[in-house]
Amino acid sequence: MIRWEAPGPYLVAFSTRVGGVSEGPYESRNLGILTGDDPQRVVENRAGLADEVGVDPNRARMGWQQHGPEVRKASPEGILTPGTRHEPCDGWWSDEPGQAMVVLTADCLPVAIARADEDRPALAVLHVGWRGLLGGIVANGVGMLGGGRFAAAIGPGIGPCCYEVGPDVSGPFVDRFGSGVVVDGKLDLWQATASALTDAGVEEVERTDLCSSCQPELFFSHRRDRGTTGRQGVIAAVA
Repeated sequence: MIRWEAPGPYLVAFSTRVGGVSEGPYESRNLGILTGDDPQRVVENRAGLADEVGVDPNRARMGWQQHGPEVRKASPEGILTPGTRHEPCDGWWSDEPGQAMVVLTADCLPVAIARADEDRPALAVLHVGWRGLLGGIVANGVGMLGGGRFAAAIGPGIGPCCYEVGPDVSGPFVDRFGSGVVVDGKLDLWQATASALTDAGVEEVERTDLCSSCQPELFFSHRRDRGTTGRQGVIAAVA
């Protein structure tokens, strides 16, 4: 688990695949139920992570991720009941203490954004893939938090070492973020996301720069594992 020491009363952690009970291609802390893993093992993994971070999994909220720009306000739901039909979105925000939020990833980037004004704490978590990034999910997430000063952290995801893309992806990214985000046909999603955060008014951006694809001992990767894999992600709450 990789904790972010966000500027304010926040609990934010990026998970790895280490520390759970799943087996086989989902070993060991798989957080995704719709992966082919045993749902009860996934529930145990989620409960264990929530306990380590210090949040209530019965209040936590997660979404039916669409690879789009939608960010919603979180409300209590729970993440321990298999078969729950979550709302379609790729991001959550909250200013309510104790309202935990979760997004899952397996190459896309988990991103946390915190309002750095201690008298008005608010937090957002985003699932950032290439479609959502071009669609404006970062600006949407910052916008939901209202005015103020912001800091953000970009968690583990596929790096420019491994993320080969075609011209249908590279062209719009070069147009939006400049030629430096695509080198030899490989997309630097880390840098593009950092640029989007800066453009949206985030003053401090921290990056893990850990590649999910080339570190199989630490992370699941949809691309590396050809779809048969688990999910890590980010779990966060205003304390």
